[in-house]
Amino acid sequence: MLLDFWESLIETAIMMGIAITFAVIIGIPLGIGLFATNKGMFWQNRFIQNVAGTIINIIRSIPYIILLVVLLPFTKLLLNTTTGPVAASVSLTIAAIPFYARLVEASLREIDVGVIEAAESCGASPWLIIKDVLLPEARPGLIAGLTVTIISSLGYSAMAGMVGGGGIGDLAIRFGYYRFENGVMIATVVILIVIVQLIQYTGDKTAKAVDRR
Repeated sequence: MLLDFWESLIETAIMMGIAITFAVIIGIPLGIGLFATNKGMFWQNRFIQNVAGTIINIIRSIPYIILLVVLLPFTKLLLNTTTGPVAASVSLTIAAIPFYARLVEASLREIDVGVIEAAESCGASPWLIIKDVLLPEARPGLIAGLTVTIISSLGYSAMAGMVGGGGIGDLAIRFGYYRFENGVMIATVVILIVIVQLIQYTGDKTAKAVDRR
């Protein structure tokens, strides 16, 4: 049983690692784009703002378990399988990217507009403002948002286990539910609580460490 726990943790780590990596790589630029194309910003573009915002809102409005099922054909086409942690990471990634992008946008909105205007008045280009003003100022919010995204994705990964994704959720269903092994279910819940607490603690400490205010 101990081996099953370790295998489940590794499978969960694979799912989470893939999803969060792509959430950061795609979510941050997407969030910056949403912010920069908003009204009054240097790349103001109502069309891009509306289209991107609508797509993101549609994906976020779909409950994860439904999104997981809807994406099974796409996952099959992409990976030629719908089971295993890598396959489950497809739906996790698609759910995590817009979630984190909105949090990135929200973090950027908290920056004092005067700071941006001062940079513009000095002749700084949009790219320079993003690199030297927006991202450094928003670092605490970006880290806090990433912490929330990781914890949410961890919960989603448990659901992915119900449809062959493996991981902690799969272990809880196979042993704790179908075989009525309550000890396994309790242990799974305890492990998830400990992991969430560690993630939240690490995220909070890191956000405070990079906060320049």
